Amino acid sequence: MTFIDKILLACALALAAAGVAAAPGGLPSAAHGDSSPEWETLRKRLFAGRPIESDPAASRVQIIVPLRAAYGASVPVKIISKLPQTPALFVKRLWILVDKNPSPLAATLELTPELGQADFETRLRVDEYSHVRVVTELSDGQLHMDSRYVKTSGGCSAPPNREAPELIGRTLFKLPQGVKPNAPTLADVTVIHPNDTGFELNNQTVMYIPSYFVRSISVSYGPRKLFDADLDFSVSENPTLRFNFLPRGPGELRAEVEDTQSKRFVGRLAVAVD
Repeated sequence: MTFIDKILLACALALAAAGVAAAPGGLPSAAHGDSSPEWETLRKRLFAGRPIESDPAASRVQIIVPLRAAYGASVPVKIISKLPQTPALFVKRLWILVDKNPSPLAATLELTPELGQADFETRLRVDEYSHVRVVTELSDGQLHMDSRYVKTSGGCSAPPNREAPELIGRTLFKLPQGVKPNAPTLADVTVIHPNDTGFELNNQTVMYIPSYFVRSISVSYGPRKLFDADLDFSVSENPTLRFNFLPRGPGELRAEVEDTQSKRFVGRLAVAVD
């Protein structure tokens, strides 16, 4: 056996011992519901020994992510709650995680029943082949999880678009399906922001661009809080959150935003309800 053969055999044995399958082309692969060393560390830090329901038949949350994402810096993620958001039982907290990212905790959201339905959509940076997970905590203390394995890379080193720096902080709302009085109504909130990770190279100076990203977004409708989101740079450039809210009469959607330079921005949208 040659020296190269010995190395290849040792790598194969190491992968087998770790329970990692080889995908076509020699890259590691995994099942959607698998664990990872990074996840086990996060689980212990965030949830201690609390049980987390992850059986797809019993879990009250689902995450939808493409298996192969064309661009690692903008991977679409959709989270579906399997129960309505009511005062009797609702999702009160939600975590979005990317196991292999330099900052694996992409977002933590504090939710209220005023959403009507705790479904969310956003876009994430995924730095290498990794599980993307959502964990929800219900108002009765139950934890539920779903995960998907995503094949993409380079999300945290892709340079942002810097064509209009004067627009940084502009915060915009949209109602893509119009208003549904007293029923869950879709809304988008977008913050124009580079969301620099600190791992991107400036092609002119060949220096790393300092980390600079949206830290928090708090959204309300009239006097009622909808959600508070704590974000990290694992959320894509120009972070967008699609969510629901219950329009109980006319009011104003309002977003209060803060970034890592302590700059504050506000977005507003008047909502007319017939």
